Amino acid sequence: MRFVISGEWTRNRLLKLIVLWFMLFTFLFGITVSLMFYVDMGLSYQGVVEHYLGSEERFIAPKSFKGLLEISHYHAFAYGMLLMTMTHLLLFVQLRESLKAIIISLTFISGLALESSSWLIRYVSPGFAYLKLIAFYVFLLSLLILILAVVYALLFNMKSDYKTSAKPKVS
Repeated sequence: MRFVISGEWTRNRLLKLIVLWFMLFTFLFGITVSLMFYVDMGLSYQGVVEHYLGSEERFIAPKSFKGLLEISHYHAFAYGMLLMTMTHLLLFVQLRESLKAIIISLTFISGLALESSSWLIRYVSPGFAYLKLIAFYVFLLSLLILILAVVYALLFNMKSDYKTSAKPKVS
């Protein structure tokens, strides 16, 4: 943490290497998530609905409560850790604070919508398939923006833009 706050993250070659490799793996995660989504559901409203509600014509069983619970269990932790790490790194990139707040909020909101929409499709209404598709695209776009911002900051040796809202103690 000290390396990032002090700005050494752009000067410490090993730390820079670690963060760049993490960005590559995060990018690969985005690619594999996209491919899995496409293979499982396609990119259409009907494909998403059939994935969760099933289809007698195509012999697809509806998703079970336990099946959704298992997916949500893993995704809640994994997405939480990934998004906390990625948005935390954004704090050190030179961008307007309001823009950072928008990117951070969109990232977490889209991740939450992506996960909750599965339950909403299955147990509330198939209309939530539109939410699933929109959340999917926003999630991937925000993840890509985070990756590009961090990589840009590292490759161009930007100074740390870390600001604290904590007020200094008066002795």
